[in-house]
Amino acid sequence: MPVIQTPTTEIHYEDRGTGPVLLLVHGHPFDHTMWQPQIDRFSRTHRVIAPDLRGYGRTPLGTPRDTTGADTRPRATGLGDFAEDLVDLLDALDVRDCVLAGLSMGGQIAMEFRRRHPGRLRGLVLADTFPAAETDEGRAARNAMADRFLAGGADAVREYADEVLDRMVAPYNTHAAPHVHRMMCATDPAGAAAALRGRAERPDYRQTLTTVPFPALVVVGRDDTYTPVADAEDMHALLPHSTLAVVERAAHLPNLERPEEFDAVLASYLHSLVRPI
Repeated sequence: MPVIQTPTTEIHYEDRGTGPVLLLVHGHPFDHTMWQPQIDRFSRTHRVIAPDLRGYGRTPLGTPRDTTGADTRPRATGLGDFAEDLVDLLDALDVRDCVLAGLSMGGQIAMEFRRRHPGRLRGLVLADTFPAAETDEGRAARNAMADRFLAGGADAVREYADEVLDRMVAPYNTHAAPHVHRMMCATDPAGAAAALRGRAERPDYRQTLTTVPFPALVVVGRDDTYTPVADAEDMHALLPHSTLAVVERAAHLPNLERPEEFDAVLASYLHSLVRPI
């Protein structure tokens, strides 16, 4: 697995295929193999880049980008930190622009990337995610979970994986469950805790979505209880030019639960972005 060095970490990533660049950003608490079916399928027509995010998979948490007060505040990886890591990766690979696809936390990172670097995107795919800022209740819950991971370490992460597996993957999609469970159990507790604290402080991206000038794709699993269809419909309404696709018989990870259906929707969208010669 290739790796690039940045001033604050080393980013491990998959880079396969040639053609227009499709950058795939995984969610929490997963790694780049969350996208394995899409890496295999779309590397036939695109250059597919899929990194392990900071603190997940093989990419270490590294040192903070912002060291101000780092000796007193709990460690947090903000969505902006993840977005800047993606910019570092694209720059190192000499990629000027890309279609950026993110699922769950990855979708929020994609929205932050759009907010910071609008000129670097030519397409945006938001899967099973939502744009609103965190509520007070949600902020407390994320920080409490971060504390739980740090106190309990790998055991706490495994307990969490057991608790939420049936929400990540619908119980009727047993084929996808083992892979998802393995990814969750392998997550670094410190990396996950830092990301949870960062997400707790995320901004509201609804205004950002109204400024996207190119076609976007919104995808959601019909039975997703984390980010239900209503959230996807709201994003679809905010985006000036978007397509909404609801994947039947899928929960929070339709790309793994129903890869053929998900890939058909994504392929149609990517085809619509092809520039005439």
